[in-house]
Amino acid sequence: MMHAQYLDQLSLEQERGITIKMAPVRMEYKAKDGQNYILNLIDTPGHSDFSYEVSRALAAVEGAILLVDGTKGIQAQTLANFRGAKAAGLKIMGAVNKVDVALSNLEETVQLLADLIEVDKSEILRISAKTGVGVAELLEKVVATVPSPVADEKYKGQVRGLIFDSIYDDHKGIVANVRVMNGEFNSTKQYRTAVAKKNFMAKEVGYFSPRFTPSKILKEGEIGYIATGLKEPAAVNIGDTIILSEQASTPPLKGYREPAPVVFISFYPQGNTNYDSLRQSLERLRLNDAALTFEPESNDVLGRGFKVGCLGQLHFEIVASRLSDEYNLDFSTSLPSVAFRIKENGKERIVTQASDFPEKVDEVYQPMIKVEIVVPADYLHTVLGVATMFDIKISETLNFGNDLRIVGKMPLMELMRGFDNSLKSASAGYASFFYELDEDAKADVAKLDILVNDDELAALARIVPRDEVEREGRHMVERLKDLLPKEQFKQILQAKAHGRIIARETIPAMKKDVTGYLYGGDRTRKMKLWKKQQRGKKRLNATSKVNVKPEVIREILKKSS
Repeated sequence: MMHAQYLDQLSLEQERGITIKMAPVRMEYKAKDGQNYILNLIDTPGHSDFSYEVSRALAAVEGAILLVDGTKGIQAQTLANFRGAKAAGLKIMGAVNKVDVALSNLEETVQLLADLIEVDKSEILRISAKTGVGVAELLEKVVATVPSPVADEKYKGQVRGLIFDSIYDDHKGIVANVRVMNGEFNSTKQYRTAVAKKNFMAKEVGYFSPRFTPSKILKEGEIGYIATGLKEPAAVNIGDTIILSEQASTPPLKGYREPAPVVFISFYPQGNTNYDSLRQSLERLRLNDAALTFEPESNDVLGRGFKVGCLGQLHFEIVASRLSDEYNLDFSTSLPSVAFRIKENGKERIVTQASDFPEKVDEVYQPMIKVEIVVPADYLHTVLGVATMFDIKISETLNFGNDLRIVGKMPLMELMRGFDNSLKSASAGYASFFYELDEDAKADVAKLDILVNDDELAALARIVPRDEVEREGRHMVERLKDLLPKEQFKQILQAKAHGRIIARETIPAMKKDVTGYLYGGDRTRKMKLWKKQQRGKKRLNATSKVNVKPEVIREILKKSS
């Protein structure tokens, strides 16, 4: 059967309507010329957050099918993935899918795709994955135009395999998905990961049909899997090279790098989930998610958890969904934050948590992204309004068929504030966007602290643009006032920034009628009781500490995200 993780992945993809993980498959095809061909195919995600995985898949193949959804047309990620395939030197073919649906703009999409690839319109195939129309023609074009794999003669006699994905199996350990660049792999020899430097005896080799199908050997040019038997997630990394242990001097394939997470979210176990089960699940996810990082942390209110690094908002949402759906975990999360580079007293350091952000700094630099938006011309005005709201500096606006292509830069932090939803709303769902990291830029930001009776709540600290800090501060203390229960003492809620209090709310103490049992008589006795009550409240206010429950923090974070 297909591995359970792939079934969970397919279910999640169907729910979201997007591809979130690459899926390899090997198929045998008999062409019209009578020859039999073996095709190694990899279906890749298109979203910006998974660009590193796409780059590894592109490095494992000789050709690419640029597949466009006919109901949506060419989107921003289509342009980005085309540029990636072109940079990798691949043979690129264009195809428009869903031609079984009545498409009013089919001819326009076909022409636009032809112009993009710089081919004649007749070379763009029209297919339907649902009915099978045009699929045979597409396969014929693949075998006719995509070159067969050619090994690098420089490494003749050596064994090298590119790891482009991996999963964990309870019996086989880490299973690495590989493209065999040189030599061959079998289950009788000892191998080694070139970068991580971990030796292992292959327990099994095979290919995808799409089920795991064991084979005696994986030949040069093929795509398949190697069951390593290794249990440590850090031992097998996407982008690393598998070589023979006896050929330890063989250099790794070019292009390997450690993906650098840019968005950080804290995960805290709750309910029946404990710290260890959350850690083990994150380790498993890390196997086929090269960009995922995590490290332990603790919070006075929420307890022990992990600071998790992701490549973007969608990446974070996918991680959270998989932890919940595949591992049945219950947890809460903090607000997403980005990595700021700060200069303080002549020294430079990286800050990923608002609670660690100093009150005064010499300079602050924040990660920036290049963003590319494709939108129908009718929605230009509303999309420009969104661009202003999210601080996008537009550098050019270009015609793209009947659409417009808007190119600009924006702070990554702004992307975390619901940019995707706002863009879809402003364009009735027609706009698409793609982004990639750019150089850091100076940031005008401030740390926003929330205090309850002069005690800072580290879980609610945030870094916000300086011109929005007062609005955010007011919003946070108002939400806290609505959620905190009354106590026998007064609770003072404050938002602090720039070294001063910028917003304040007060929850009065619970009232108790200490004179209710008195009937008539001298008012002097009532006055004594009231004054005694006031003195007691003053003592209580001076020594009281508000115990903010985790449920309150979670509710505020949920409403603020």
